[in-house]
This record gives sequence, structure tokens and C-alpha cells, in this order.
Amino acid sequence: MRAEKDNVVSVIYELRKGSSDGEIIESLDGNNPLTFLFGSGGLLPRFEEHLDGMKAGDHFEFLLNSSDAYGPVIENMVVHVPKHIFEIDGKLDNNLLQTGNVVPMMNAEGKRLNGKILKIEDEVVEMDFNHPMAGQDLYFTGKLIEIRKASDKELEHGHTHGGCSNCSDGHCGDDDHDCHSGH
Repeated sequence: MRAEKDNVVSVIYELRKGSSDGEIIESLDGNNPLTFLFGSGGLLPRFEEHLDGMKAGDHFEFLLNSSDAYGPVIENMVVHVPKHIFEIDGKLDNNLLQTGNVVPMMNAEGKRLNGKILKIEDEVVEMDFNHPMAGQDLYFTGKLIEIRKASDKELEHGHTHGGCSNCSDGHCGDDDHDCHSGH
């Protein structure tokens, strides 16, 4: 079986910043693999392109330029928001309002996004809403560890149903099975 559309693929990998000797950003081993529905649009398209057609046991190593990953840093995604929005019952939430914290927010259109607090000033908070890996080239080394056909439910939902022994028979998430939304 090969990594191709509508198959469930599990990979382990090490992700480094920029090159084979760059800082390690993430490392997934056999105890915590990345399992995804190939071709569903849930991952970076160029990441999947590099795995397309591979078999379980195959190794991979490739660089994604920032333009093929999370794009460049966009300067107007660094904004100043009024400090008062961090108030709860009229008091500033000092646990939340700390430099470096990533805070879930919502824009005027209701879209959810995360912002990293860069600086706290008297009346405003400077926040960066760029993806944390924007502007970075990503270097992956890893291995495909498992490939299987997706269940009808996984195809219908557009994602895998991991962590459930009944997923392979299409019952994951059914009320009469002991599966608790592992997707």
C-alpha cells in the first residue's frame, strides 16, 4: 500500500529549523506518530507531495522553503490591541497578560486566531498573529510507519479517527461504542 489520496498514513519525523543541523522544532516517535488522512487538505500540501507514493518503511528527508510552508512573516499581522480586552470582571488577567504567552483571540469577523504577546505597554498590547513558523524554512527527516485504507466514516468526516479500537470498522464516534471523539 502506498501513501496516496484516501489512505491513512502514519509518520514519525524530526523537524528542524532551516537545515539538517538546525534547531529541533519538533520530534515525533513511534509512541506519538503523526497520523493523517492523505489528500484531505489537513497538512501542508508540499509536505504531502514529498510523501506521495511512498510505502510503509520508506524514509524521507526534505526541505520546505518558508514559501511552501507557513509563508513569510507579514508585518501587518503584528498589531496593537487595547489592553482592556484582557480584563475579566473589570480587572486585568495578569496570568494571561504576560510577554510570550499565546492567547486565543477572535477577529471582527468571528474568525479564531492565536496571538503571541510581544510587548505590554500602558494602554495597548503588541501581539503577533503570524503563524509561529512563518518565515522559517522547515527541514524534515523521518519514516512512514504505517499506511492503511481509510474507513468510510473517516472519508466522510475528512480526518482520521485515532485512538479507537473500533475505528477500522467504521464505528468510531457511534453512540453504542466506547469511542470518545479521538478526532
